[in-house]
Amino acid sequence: MTRHIRRARIFCALLLVALLLNAARIQVVQAPAYDGNPANRRPDIARYEQPRGDILVGGRPVTGSKDTREHLRYERTYADGPLYAPVTGFASQLYGTTLLENAEDDVLSGTHPLLAPFPLWNDFTRARYRGGDVVTTLDPAAQRAAYQGLAGRKGAVAALDPSTGRILALVSAPSYDPQPLSGNGAAASRAWQRLNADRDRPMLNRAVRRTYPPGSTFKVVTAAAALDAGVVRNLDVPTDSPDPYVLPGTRTRLSNESRHCRDATVREAFTFSCNTVFAKLGVEVGAADMAATAHAFGFNHDDLTIPFPVARSTFESSLDQAQLALSSIGQYNTRATPLQMAMVAAAVANRGEVHEPYLVERTTRPGGSTLATAGSRPARRAMSPSTALRLRALMRDVVRHGTGRVAAIRGAKVGGKTGTAQHGLGNSGTPYAWFVSWAQGDHEAASRVAVAVVLEDAKADRGRISGGDAAPVARAVMEAVLKSGGRLPGP
Repeated sequence: MTRHIRRARIFCALLLVALLLNAARIQVVQAPAYDGNPANRRPDIARYEQPRGDILVGGRPVTGSKDTREHLRYERTYADGPLYAPVTGFASQLYGTTLLENAEDDVLSGTHPLLAPFPLWNDFTRARYRGGDVVTTLDPAAQRAAYQGLAGRKGAVAALDPSTGRILALVSAPSYDPQPLSGNGAAASRAWQRLNADRDRPMLNRAVRRTYPPGSTFKVVTAAAALDAGVVRNLDVPTDSPDPYVLPGTRTRLSNESRHCRDATVREAFTFSCNTVFAKLGVEVGAADMAATAHAFGFNHDDLTIPFPVARSTFESSLDQAQLALSSIGQYNTRATPLQMAMVAAAVANRGEVHEPYLVERTTRPGGSTLATAGSRPARRAMSPSTALRLRALMRDVVRHGTGRVAAIRGAKVGGKTGTAQHGLGNSGTPYAWFVSWAQGDHEAASRVAVAVVLEDAKADRGRISGGDAAPVARAVMEAVLKSGGRLPGP
């Protein structure tokens, strides 16, 4: 009898060991497969069982969480959703996360290891803690000015602090309200289908994810390359520039909107945006130096994140002379995001140095203590300080005497460059209207804001498109930044 009891005891012990081994196998080896199984709702239930952390603009949350008392308990809410959608993106129980909601998801959802009191133990338990907050660099006044300036239009605005790279405004139009996407019911599905079927693509972030031919705003880069290479030494000496200019190796004639571009000085050509002068300058600089200068400004960089990814702006290096001429006036295959062109203006304003832009100032724990701080990113030199000084003067001439006069602001120094970019089959599409600019208060030592505006649906006369349509939007954004900092006189 004792022998049978002993055998039963050994058998039970073996069963217990087998049970423990199987439990370990499931929890350690097969856990990833179970976590990723669509039928497993436990991760989703855990994800939404507590409020999500907030995204802050100007110290105010522009997001929130609503208690639905369902299995997926907390649903994301948005204040001024369309105004901030190009920054926040959406957090949907059905369709995942985008933009800051995605890039900072570990902080907002509470899974960041530094939010746990014992980070190593958290790695083992996979526990979720209360989400932290994300503090953005946005200037609320500048963001609203950009949004209102684009009302009823299709386009984008990007604004930066030239001395740090802080993004002050990031707007894409038309925009959308992320709120209807937050839940998991039929309403969210209908909103998703409607937004994706919209031909105007409101969920496309035109400020950072779409590239455009920059047109004449690229002449800032060409002028920098020509000055740094020594091709241009005196801005006020007439150039040997025919009008029209026959593209090298072709019979194609390049002409101008202005009637005074033949042999114009570089100052005149920049002020009145002479295509022929800058196309010829680009050829004289050469493809290698043009590509190197464009790269120094940020073109052809693949890894720019703010913290979500930014589309690559491009300037080709393998070009024949005719292609180089067109590329040097922002046409052919030259492409840029509005954020990239804001970086170009910022480099001029910041004595030739360009800081990579960033959108998150810091992240915080639920109690308000700092989790991580972004700080200004390292600068790189896009051009020599003397070249930047001369370009500042050229850009100021555009606003004082040229095509960008509507961007002038009382009590401030403003520099700008207009651009009209052709596109479509045979350049038949309505040209894109561009304006890039910077501004500083009259009594300030440094520029406070650099802006790029692009409009896809400019309605003005072809010769006045960028100055008449895009420049007033840039002016409103610059004014908002200067006023919010107390750098403009009262009315």
